[in-house]
Amino acid sequence: MPVTEINHVNLRTPYQTMLQLKDFYCDVVGLQVGPREGFSSRGFWLYVGDKVVLHLAEYRGEEAMLTNVLTSVDHFSFTCTDMPAMEAHLKACQVDYTVRDLPVLKVKQINFKDPVGNGVELFFHLD
Repeated sequence: MPVTEINHVNLRTPYQTMLQLKDFYCDVVGLQVGPREGFSSRGFWLYVGDKVVLHLAEYRGEEAMLTNVLTSVDHFSFTCTDMPAMEAHLKACQVDYTVRDLPVLKVKQINFKDPVGNGVELFFHLD
C-alpha cells in the first residue's frame, strides 16, 4: 500500500478570493483551468498538463475557518523549466520573489507568496 505521488492540494476560500487565486495560479504560475465535473459547489480544478494539482473550492460557512493554527502548509512546490523566462514573467507580473541556490542538490528555487500569503516555490533542476 505505498504512496506513489501527491494527488492534489485543495484551498477552500470565499468566492471572490477564490477567483483571485485562480487568476494568480493561471496567469502567474502557469496552471490551466480544466474539467471539474460532478460538483454543485463553485470551484476550479487547476492542471499542469493533464494532471490536476490544485483544487480551489468555495468556502460557504459550512464550518468555522481556522485562522490561527499551530501546524500549517508552508508552501506549494512546482517543478519548472526555463528559469530566466520565469523570472522575466514574474517581473512583468510585478511579483516579488527570492532565489535560493542549492548547489549540493543541483537545483535553484524561486520563492514568492500568492495573494493570500501561501508560499509558492518554483523548483528548477540544474543541468
